[in-house]
Amino acid sequence: MVEAIPTRSRASRRRWRAVVPVALRWALPVLWVLWASLAWWVEPRESTEAQLDRDLAAGRVVTFQRAQGWADDGAYWGSRPRPQHATNGGMLAWTVPNGQIRYAFVGPPASASYPGEPDLSANAGQDARLAAVAGPWHAGGDLAHRIAGTAGLLAGVLTVLWLGRLIGGAPPLAGSRWFWFWVGLIPFGVGVLAWTYRELWRPPSPPVLDRASGWRGVGWLVLAGFGIALLVSVARGMLGTTVVPG
Repeated sequence: MVEAIPTRSRASRRRWRAVVPVALRWALPVLWVLWASLAWWVEPRESTEAQLDRDLAAGRVVTFQRAQGWADDGAYWGSRPRPQHATNGGMLAWTVPNGQIRYAFVGPPASASYPGEPDLSANAGQDARLAAVAGPWHAGGDLAHRIAGTAGLLAGVLTVLWLGRLIGGAPPLAGSRWFWFWVGLIPFGVGVLAWTYRELWRPPSPPVLDRASGWRGVGWLVLAGFGIALLVSVARGMLGTTVVPG
């Protein structure tokens, strides 16, 4: 009886080690698809001042923020859209009832009294119109912010599961832990998908004599980062910001 307890414990650990890879094999792609869908929906879409006026006239502006660009440019791929607040900023970001975020550059016109100087009173008038319809930009209440928060949560869960398996699980076969750490930082979670495919869906047969090193992972991170940025830029130019927002 005394010896049976460790035996059952070892059997339980073996079953757990067998179940975890199978669960992650499906969980990580599903989480990625859910995250990507929500993140794409609330990714800020460049619009126009005319569209802002139409949304205002129809009462479709839920929240708004005058800003000077986006505070999270170049940030982690799971971050939430966050405008850089500026009282007299030349950009306006607003959310609409369907949960999407739009922004437009709406700098004030030139002052009639002082040619060449902006007429900041025009901003005040526009802000008053916005305030009459919507509330100020906030972290969570309307649909857009709730979707953005859910997308950020999914990205966090996805990252924790991947890192937990990478660090605490069995040694990877196709590359070293450092290789997959750097590859996992490729934008939009593409590296996590690559790790899932190569290590969980199509792992190489042991023994593996030449596992990819951490330096090779850094190279892949740099090359893939440039490639993805170029691909997104070309796709946005061809398909427009409605299909490829940013």
